[in-house]
Amino acid sequence: MQTRWPGALEGTTMGSASKYRRAVADGGHGAVADGGHGAGRWRRAGRWRRAALAALVTGAVVLPLSAAVRPDIPAPAPASLAPLSAATLDEAYAANRANAAEASRLAAAHHDRSRAATDRQLASPTRHLLHFDGRGSGRVTEVLGDLARADRIAVLVPGSDTGLDTYGRFHAAASALHRRLALQAPAGTRTAVVAWLGYETPGTVSTTVTTTGRAEQAAPHLRALVADLRATVGEGPRVSLLCHSYGSVVCGRCAAGLDVDDIALVGSPGTGADTAAALHTRARVWAARGGGDWVENVPHLDLDLFGTTVGFGTDPVSPAFGARVFTAGDGGHSDYFRPGSTSLTNLARIVLGETKAVTHD
Repeated sequence: MQTRWPGALEGTTMGSASKYRRAVADGGHGAVADGGHGAGRWRRAGRWRRAALAALVTGAVVLPLSAAVRPDIPAPAPASLAPLSAATLDEAYAANRANAAEASRLAAAHHDRSRAATDRQLASPTRHLLHFDGRGSGRVTEVLGDLARADRIAVLVPGSDTGLDTYGRFHAAASALHRRLALQAPAGTRTAVVAWLGYETPGTVSTTVTTTGRAEQAAPHLRALVADLRATVGEGPRVSLLCHSYGSVVCGRCAAGLDVDDIALVGSPGTGADTAAALHTRARVWAARGGGDWVENVPHLDLDLFGTTVGFGTDPVSPAFGARVFTAGDGGHSDYFRPGSTSLTNLARIVLGETKAVTHD
């Protein structure tokens, strides 16, 4: 059984959450009330915890996971486009919609009705696609709002288990943010949201979700997107990265020198950096975690094991990291963009530059 709301950026199974919890049980902190037996229990629990973490880490690197391989779905190569600018936006939108329409036809001929339906929706005249690639798990970058005239732009970076087959929930999160921005924006302020599914996200239960490999592959593409946005809108508008879960690892990998104003990390297992200062960004760095988010129990480690970096370092909501920690309410891992939530309200304030209005625990 899965627990998620329809607009979640990332699906999380109850099984995977419980595995994380078991792997990082509290290490005996509850044993201190047991009199003379407390210290022994604490040591035994500590040894168990270290053994569990070692098994988790080693398994993530050296043990293969068996999973059903989804058959390849035929789709055209991405459209060949002129360099992005305000003058070429409409041309890019039209070309990518045509590409999505062709991908839908090929998926239908391949008897994949679900993928065909997703591609067909993206080909609608109302959709604004900066990029579309229907091959494999799929890539899409979609704009909500008038990008060319926007004063405030939010870029959503998703976490694991996000692809064309689950794009609906990512789009719902972007839509919820776009509506919230419209409600909160001062009169005359124009906003846009960019839903960036520009990389192959890891599976929630996979060998890739505990390492930085996918983030390192994704980072150049996110950098390229920000450069395209600046070429389109100029230096005046504020650009914010809103990075969910593993997406915060991606943001951490490309933060240095990136031309953005704010980076917000929500439900983050870490960024790969020990501190916000180590991201080497001029942007304000924010972090939040909901009271019901299981990611709190993920080990905040950073190990070099067999030549592979496992784990993502310091907890972004800890004082040691040094981010601006804001209130996210009591929601779970998939609730940060839930309509009406405290986290969504604060994220909108960050995008709008209303930093004094952001609430803190």
